[in-house]
Order: sequence, then C-alpha cells, then structure tokens
Amino acid sequence: MHTPFTRRSTLLAGLALMLAGAAPAAAQTYPTKAIKFIVPFTAGSATDTLARVLGQNVSQQLGQPVVVENVPGANGQIAASQVARAAPDGYTILITSNSTHASNQALVKKLSYDHVKDFEPISKLGSITLALVVNPSVAANSTQELIAYAKANPGKLSFGAGSTSSRLAVEMLKSSAGVDILYVPYKSNPQAVSDLLGGQIQLMFADISTTLPSARAGKLKALGVSSAERSPLAPELPTMREAGLKGYELTAWFAAFAPAKTPKDAVDILNKAFVKAMGEKSVQDALITAGIEPSSSTPAELAAFVDAETKKWAEIVKAAGIEPE
Repeated sequence: MHTPFTRRSTLLAGLALMLAGAAPAAAQTYPTKAIKFIVPFTAGSATDTLARVLGQNVSQQLGQPVVVENVPGANGQIAASQVARAAPDGYTILITSNSTHASNQALVKKLSYDHVKDFEPISKLGSITLALVVNPSVAANSTQELIAYAKANPGKLSFGAGSTSSRLAVEMLKSSAGVDILYVPYKSNPQAVSDLLGGQIQLMFADISTTLPSARAGKLKALGVSSAERSPLAPELPTMREAGLKGYELTAWFAAFAPAKTPKDAVDILNKAFVKAMGEKSVQDALITAGIEPSSSTPAELAAFVDAETKKWAEIVKAAGIEPE
C-alpha cells in the first residue's frame, strides 16, 4: 500500500529523473534557428570572405542557416557594439579582426564597447599579410623608391585605410622612414582600393586578397608585404625589412566572439564547429586562395591571445606617434 509519503517520494524521484534527462536534451537543442554572423567590414573584405566560407561549412555541420550581415563603419565599432548588445543566446556572432579586439583600444579614447567584458571568446580563425600597393602614376617601383619620392614630396602623397591594420601599416612605414603621407579614412578597404585605382589616393596597405588581384592585372603596383618573412601567397614581394625598415612586422588576424553571458554549451558547440571547419581541406583551400592563413583555438587560448595582442598594438600605436582620437 502506498502512503502519501511514498507516493510523494516516487513522484519526486520521477521528476528528478525527468529533469536529469531534460538537461542534456536542452543543451543539444542549440541551434534551433538561423545563426547570424556580423562582419564589421563591407562585402569583398577579407573578414567578409572568411565569414562566408566559414558560415557555409558551419551551416552544414549544425543543420541551420548561417546569415552573414555586413555592418561597416568606425573601424568596426558599430558592429562590435551591436553584437555586445545582442541577446546572449548564441545566435548573434561577431566575425571580426584585430581592429575591434586589439588595435581600436589604442586608437580610440572612448570606445562604445568593452572588448573583454562585453564578449565571450569562441575561436581564432586565421591571419593575413598586408601588401603595399600604389597607383601606377606614382613614380616608384619599390618601397625604397616610394620612400625617396615621399621625402622629396612631403605631404603630397595620401593613403587610404578602412581598417586599423591598414592604417597602422602605413603609419609604421611613415615613422620608420620619416616621411609625411596624408591619411584618408574609409569605411572598408575595398572602397579605398576603388579610390586607389581611380587615383584619388596614391597608396595603401591592405590584405593580399583585396590588393593583389588588381596588382596582378597591372592596375596597381605591388611593392612589398608587411610580414617579417615573405608570404608564400606572394613570394615575389619583398618584406619591409628587406626594404631597410628595421624590425618592421605587422600581421592582421581574425576571430569569433559571442555576446557576454552566452551559455557555455552554445559557445562550446560553436567552438567545436569552427575548429572542425578550419581543419577541413576545402575550407583551408578557399581561405588560402583569399590570402588568409586559417587557424583555430580554444576560447581560453583566444582570450590570452587578445590580451597579448592588445598590448602589442598599443606599442605599435605609441611607436607610430599616433594620439588616440
């Protein structure tokens, strides 16, 4: 015979079993709808290319659509703020670069987001070398000749940049070589390339995927790369160090972040999917063709990397003599 007490115990035991079974089931339900990748730069930028290649693979893995949305402007601040304020449910992810999570911190006095407190790190995604390109009208066929021309014509040359990496690469050149070149800001690098082709600006540093197609078509002149070693993607281009700029090195990188307080289960599922994607040959081939060297990491490794990079970019900005705006 069941007493009220034993009936209650049985009910409680049954409820406990149900809850125990429900917990993993709830975790497994993510994702149940489309995931949005927010990109801080325009279509055609390296970050955008990476987001689309990654999104296609992750969509297949997780069985849900991945929508890429471009939110350019203010060196990524607009997009980063939008993701920081989004619901922390795993459905809004920032696919970004060092602009929002390392270099803006040294360039902007008052940012509209906190790159550490407002985000959950997911994974590193890759790195990219920048190429120095000039309009064919510039009387220089090497970095040394460009520096000599800039010294002979102070303030007459202008450069465009739609990301902090692009800007700082030229600022480092200016401070290392002691030349005066005017800075023209853009929302994104592809727009700056358009003006470079049109002759409105004379030079820029931008990711290899954005610059080299025009250079190889003879529409621009490529003079060198920003990395410490020559890039396997453009082995013909000398480094800035080879051009006599001692200690010159600047490489841009990409990573994924979710809004702060996004459930660990969702972050772990995304991390696993991103790491798997970056290990697949089809993804690697597509990214390498775009000039991106793929990589991945744990969330903890990305957090430590961001901390180190924030310090590094602060040193670059200080050495270039740039005052935060």
